[in-house]
Amino acid sequence: MPLTLTDATTVLPDDGTAGTLVGRAWDPSVGGPSVVVVRADVVVDLSAGFATMRALTELDDPASAVAAATGPVLGTLAELVGNSDPDTRDPSRPWLLSPIDLHVVKAAGVTFPVSMLERIIEERARGDKNAALDIRARISAALGGELDTLVPGSPEAMRLKETLLAQGLWSQYIEVGIGPDAEVFTKAPVLATVGTGADVGVHPASEWNNPEPELVLVVSSRGDVVGATLGNDVNLRDVEGRSALLLGKAKDNNGSAAVGPFLRLFDETFGIDDVRSAVVELRVEGEDGFELTATSPLSAISRDPVDLVAQVVGPHHRYPDGFALYLGTLFAPVDDRDAPGRGFTHHEGDLVRIAEPRLGALTNRVRPTDRIEPWTFGIAALFDNLSERGLLS
Repeated sequence: MPLTLTDATTVLPDDGTAGTLVGRAWDPSVGGPSVVVVRADVVVDLSAGFATMRALTELDDPASAVAAATGPVLGTLAELVGNSDPDTRDPSRPWLLSPIDLHVVKAAGVTFPVSMLERIIEERARGDKNAALDIRARISAALGGELDTLVPGSPEAMRLKETLLAQGLWSQYIEVGIGPDAEVFTKAPVLATVGTGADVGVHPASEWNNPEPELVLVVSSRGDVVGATLGNDVNLRDVEGRSALLLGKAKDNNGSAAVGPFLRLFDETFGIDDVRSAVVELRVEGEDGFELTATSPLSAISRDPVDLVAQVVGPHHRYPDGFALYLGTLFAPVDDRDAPGRGFTHHEGDLVRIAEPRLGALTNRVRPTDRIEPWTFGIAALFDNLSERGLLS
């Protein structure tokens, strides 16, 4: 079945609303966002009890608090999902937003062996996608099959690193791919993520780019993982390939971080072991008829999700409002689209669906960053709105 941007039949997990699914919605009647929960086929406004998602995720037991909370119905799930496309939106009716708000948005990179390979290729190609095919063959031959079971930071990993260095294959990505320290960077400013149905942005100067389907953890200020959702860590391969110092330009642009559709809080139906066994699915459909499908099983990750969280937060670094952490992707965008050997790159109008059976589906349309809705509702606007609504104590 062809992808549609606002398909309410696929947005929920396979077990429907059996779990605790919370999110955020824009409510035009109050001119701002509300924390919501999905119950049966309706979306319930919980803002009277939880002014922000950050306030909810800081509780000792967020799922139990949601189960006990009540509030008015904003509309049916189908109505809010259907109104989330900015091209067809009725601004007088509610629509879905990204489920996170005041959380810092972090991302881990090179957490799968294949992603390390692709980063090395980008670096060696200096952003030239035409050179990728030959470089990929050479690097793959040098690495062999040793990466599949390699534990980063282990003696075996360090021996492989020395072997690669001796062959003249030094790369900064080898250090974070198999060394003791993970690559963790800030993906987007607070409140800058977009939700399902929204456009995601690719910088108009980029000619080699791709989606990165990932699982996203939401972590409290205490370092506790409280739930999970899905994310698209939109990436500009040519920009990062020119220099790793351009990571900010490659990763942080208007609409470059999608999160959603909902945050599934940890409860008796869903926990960290479900995260470890998750299989993230990607589907891309272009207006040119191009189709791409891929899967990214978390079982293939080289660093355990809890270990990645521990590298982000601790005595060395605190996050008083918590954070969201993209876990990285196994997706290697090598399928040719425009010409043999040039691999995949986005076209304007691509529909991207990222799905996982226990987390639902996040669907977005690709457009240039300068032609999608600009980000205008920041931290000051949020607190002004919450104050006007009497939601700040």
